Amino acid sequence: MNAASADTGSPPDVKRGYRPCVGLMVVAPGRGVFIGERVGVPNGWQMPQGGIDPGEVPVEAAMRELEEETGLEDASIVRTHPNWLNYDLPSWALGRRTRWIGQTQKWYLLRYDGPDSAIDLARHQVEFDSWRWGQVDEVLGLIVDFKREVYRRMLDDFAAPAKAIIEGRSIDG
Repeated sequence: MNAASADTGSPPDVKRGYRPCVGLMVVAPGRGVFIGERVGVPNGWQMPQGGIDPGEVPVEAAMRELEEETGLEDASIVRTHPNWLNYDLPSWALGRRTRWIGQTQKWYLLRYDGPDSAIDLARHQVEFDSWRWGQVDEVLGLIVDFKREVYRRMLDDFAAPAKAIIEGRSIDG
């Protein structure tokens, strides 16, 4: 699905205990995929993600989370994943600061053409200790086990267009 505006529906698994969230694959031509190292979790790399607030549609949450977690305000959505992707929290995380059993995520592929200097991890509540541009093919190996299947499914749809953007090629052909 290419149009972000079509994302107005509620995720299907909220009633089953999955927190509605968005995930963001931010890619920059000539640089790579934005990955952040979670605060207090050495080698805990992931892409920006976050909850959908009450009354907010997923695409609005995506742009809000982008700004809150990276400081970026001018990336463009180029793809929307057609499905909601779920992961279960591991047993050690259940009941710790959450009533949810996991997350259901709507994923977006975003293109960022601005300077690295615009990235500000402290714009809002700090989620990442550090960040870097990674390669599409390395992302899956960096992600914590319990989120890996969601990332694999997201990359099934986003890897080819993400690589095209990074390499300066058209994503449509």
